[in-house]
Amino acid sequence: MSTTPPAQPIDHYENFPVASLLCPAHLRAPIAAIYHFARTADDIADEGSAPAAERLDELVAYRQQLNLVAIYPDIQPSQLDPRWSGVFEALAIALQTHGLPVPLLHDLLDAFVQDIEKTRDQAGYATEAELQDYCHRSANPVGRLLLHLYGVTDPQALMESDAICTALQLINFWQDPSVDIPRGRFYFTQTAKASAGVSDADLLALNQTQQVTNMITRCVKDARDTMLQGIALVHKVPGRAGWELRLVVQGGLRILDKIETLQFATLKQRPALAGWDFAVMIWRALWM
Repeated sequence: MSTTPPAQPIDHYENFPVASLLCPAHLRAPIAAIYHFARTADDIADEGSAPAAERLDELVAYRQQLNLVAIYPDIQPSQLDPRWSGVFEALAIALQTHGLPVPLLHDLLDAFVQDIEKTRDQAGYATEAELQDYCHRSANPVGRLLLHLYGVTDPQALMESDAICTALQLINFWQDPSVDIPRGRFYFTQTAKASAGVSDADLLALNQTQQVTNMITRCVKDARDTMLQGIALVHKVPGRAGWELRLVVQGGLRILDKIETLQFATLKQRPALAGWDFAVMIWRALWM
């Protein structure tokens, strides 16, 4: 099975505000282009049954297409790889009209490469600093690209964006161990496991011991603290986009609430938002 599906309508990407009605109309196309670029790369890295070597080769070819449109933003679609011509035709327009920072797009690809290599090697992360470094490339570029489009560039705002995006990435990790671990994705660090007295055997067996619960409790607290470090950014992003950011932040915080309601037993159950949760999120967003 090929790991690269044909271009499809945009329909999913974790914690990514995708050209919603709250986005300014003139920015919906570039936001969608960034999203589609990231979503397609994620599919290469994660979908299908191809071996790691094939996935890595496809990401090399995908990166070459990025380099091509970065150098020649007026390139003709017929000159692009037909597997991804729709992705890069839209991205080329966004690069030309909005001057997107290309290194941030490369950071995203670096993170997808790391995902493949870590899964291939059944490897985790040694320290919190190593996990944070991964978030720096897998999550933070999304926020910085959006701030670039919104014209928000001051250093404090960028730091706050990094905090929000890192928190959202960590929340995904602590929400999903019941899914990730069977797939060979390991995000609890060696440091966190050693500190809580958690064994790899219990994690692999999805055995929710008290030690595991204590570790997840600490991880959730750290993710919440990280999110709160960036929360002032919602007042710096202009117009409707600022309200969308409020809902993104509240969505992440609400998932943490749901994990707490489950008594941190996310090895056994994946928390999900229901209709009432969205009402809570909107109410809380109004009071930020």
